[in-house]
Amino acid sequence: MASDWPQGHGLASYSQSHSQSHKLGNNGLASFSQSHKPKKSLGQNFLTDKNIQRKLISSYNLKSSDHVLEIGAGYGELTRLIAMQAAFVYALEVDALLCRDLKDNTEGCPNVKIIKQDILKFALSKYFKNLKSRIKVVGNIPYYITSPIIEHLIKYREKIETIFITVQKEFAKRMVSPAGSKEYGSFSCFVQYYTIPKILFFIKKGSFFPVPKVDSCVLEFKVREAPAVKVCDEGLFFKIIRASFNQRRKTLRNSLNGIAGREQLLEFFSKAEIDINTRPEDLTLKDFARLANSL
Repeated sequence: MASDWPQGHGLASYSQSHSQSHKLGNNGLASFSQSHKPKKSLGQNFLTDKNIQRKLISSYNLKSSDHVLEIGAGYGELTRLIAMQAAFVYALEVDALLCRDLKDNTEGCPNVKIIKQDILKFALSKYFKNLKSRIKVVGNIPYYITSPIIEHLIKYREKIETIFITVQKEFAKRMVSPAGSKEYGSFSCFVQYYTIPKILFFIKKGSFFPVPKVDSCVLEFKVREAPAVKVCDEGLFFKIIRASFNQRRKTLRNSLNGIAGREQLLEFFSKAEIDINTRPEDLTLKDFARLANSL
């Protein structure tokens, strides 16, 4: 899994053979057999449970006017289902061999465009500059780069309405955790500042091939029209959050020594009626915003 918080207040990076033994499934798509060897270097775990596939499509709440960016389209099993309900699907896949199968499997779908590219190198604002409506983003993404992908998507939030991604179960819990919980951290704050995260449902690890070590979860991120709280300086706001959670065992008074003077911190805690020995996980986004705005 990626680190709990990005370096800086920006972005990071992404990555995802198969012996060519495949067969036609019930839906007419070329699907892999057990002799298929997914690329571990690309974090490939394919969703094989048809019931979960249908549940995913239902959870996307697709409209006939929707433009959908699918990250890691794979063989196109979800791609075709999405194309049946949406206006257009942009199927992003970094694996060249999978792109070939994806092309074959979506041949009868004129509203599907296959894009061979790494999501972290994909500039959404440039690609969708002429699209008036905001897009939906869906994907079963490599677990080890979950945080960088979310950061990258949030960077282009002005082009996105909603994000639906499959992540590790424990990671999902961290994203929706409120202040005061042990899972709440700096990345929780980052995500909740720009989006409204929600757990939709869990997926047993046996629904994938190869079977991962942990269960998964489908997360929805509804992009906020405006950030959750008002801050004068976002850079300072996130700097304070990162410093606060960098050493969780320390009190805020000690964690923020390098950012604000002792007197400033004492004055803030006094006015905000916050215990000076409080720990970062007890502060809400609103508390962090008040602190940043007071400095």
